[in-house]
Amino acid sequence: MDASVVVVGAGPAGLMLAGELRLAGIDVIVLERLVRRTGESRGLGFTVRTLETFDQRGLLPRFGDLHTGTEGHFGGIPLDFGVLGAGHRAARTVPQSVTETVLESWARELGADIRRGHTFLSLDQDETSVAVRVGTDSGEQTLRARYLVGTDGGRSSVRKAAGFDFPGTAATTELLLADIRGVDVTPRMTGEVVSGGMVMAAPLGGGVHRVIVGERGTPPRRRDGPPRYDEVADTWKRLTGADISHAEPVWVSAFTDATRQVTEYRRGRVLLAGDAAHIHLPAGGQGMNTSIQDSVNLGWKLAAVLRGTAPAGLLDTYHTERHRVGRQLLANTRAQSLLILGGDEVQPLRDVLGELLAYEDVARHLAAKVSGVEIRYDVGGGRHPLLGARLPALRLTAGRRTTSSTALLRSGRGVLLDLEDNRWLRRRAAPWRDRVDIVTATPEEALAAPEEALAAPEQASAAPEAPAAHPTSAVLLRPDGYVAWAAPGSHHDLPTALDRWFGPARTRLRDRSRTRSRER
Repeated sequence: MDASVVVVGAGPAGLMLAGELRLAGIDVIVLERLVRRTGESRGLGFTVRTLETFDQRGLLPRFGDLHTGTEGHFGGIPLDFGVLGAGHRAARTVPQSVTETVLESWARELGADIRRGHTFLSLDQDETSVAVRVGTDSGEQTLRARYLVGTDGGRSSVRKAAGFDFPGTAATTELLLADIRGVDVTPRMTGEVVSGGMVMAAPLGGGVHRVIVGERGTPPRRRDGPPRYDEVADTWKRLTGADISHAEPVWVSAFTDATRQVTEYRRGRVLLAGDAAHIHLPAGGQGMNTSIQDSVNLGWKLAAVLRGTAPAGLLDTYHTERHRVGRQLLANTRAQSLLILGGDEVQPLRDVLGELLAYEDVARHLAAKVSGVEIRYDVGGGRHPLLGARLPALRLTAGRRTTSSTALLRSGRGVLLDLEDNRWLRRRAAPWRDRVDIVTATPEEALAAPEEALAAPEQASAAPEAPAAHPTSAVLLRPDGYVAWAAPGSHHDLPTALDRWFGPARTRLRDRSRTRSRER
């Protein structure tokens, strides 16, 4: 094998996955057709979920001073994310180019082999490996890996080569984007529906502004490259009356409202993450953030399978958990597309939704949905309100040191938090110490059910039956920060949960190894 995993595509999803795999000690090669980063930034900013993810891996300081806020929108209708609580502030203006720079540096430091100027050509998989044919300036070569992951964007070559079904709706309209400097543009941060379409403008810092224009009734064009800047300036003038033609374009691009999702995130030894698995109108900056979360969900599971400690079917939970998230993403972006791009016939709907958003429960529901904080995974059921949800950042005192739940996840391992100094509980978890850190700590604040633990209607089967009757005494965290077990209130006991998410106990693994040796 040339590597345990080959990842195609060095965007945020691919680089995040490479870092997660290296954190778990898995060798990985990342193939990227571009010789160098373009500096272009389709994605912009982080949701609170992505900020938490970067925090749990110790990456936040690498981004410098982050300007956060609670302003957002749903389909161009203003939405205050402050309804989710004081800790739910998003970073709105971090360019994707900066994100890629940080993630590539992190992945390389951990030992990821990132090969630029390498173009994916084809694949051939069997029961034990995947052969990946690659083109370079010096010719073709074939790499062999145990798994291949396509993170190569909406036009994914890996997706096509592996034969994934990619159903959905075709594009009906085209929007133009340009980052420009040398001109003052009135901010239109949440997007603004005007008589002829939609316009948006946001300052990015350093005298650069991003403008987006969508002219109603403009069908998608077949393009061999990016649009000309004069197309953007002309459309902006028709829709706003303002002249930005004298600005200097930093870069120009076009995108559509096409909406598609693969029917499965895994086919044998080939998996997809990010835009390779789902495309949609980039409403509210959800695409890049969801892609990063895909990789964080996949990384630790794939690593466990490769190390031989994972239970059967753990890798299948990547599809079951993230396909549903992707499906909800497409539903909310399609709804926003109608609000943003629809004509006068949609105005009554905009008016009614604007009225409904004055109700805190409605605002909280939509804010949680588009920021990803409502996600809950099915971890086996129970009565505890944290089950399947992400544990809110929790300050802890462990012995003489102060730490936090996010800091305890820096190593990319599971964490059992013993909050009541329960020696019996720690003894039960001891056989999993090679995969799970067991930490006795005292929380500095009450551990209550977070707003984000509220399940969406289609997730009702995974929702808690009732609030926990007693204070939380222990929680088991997966490496991605989601609660796999909690006491009191889980239907399963701790060893069952450990076995499901982290594989058989160490003694059972040794017994299984001896059995295989005798059979040989």
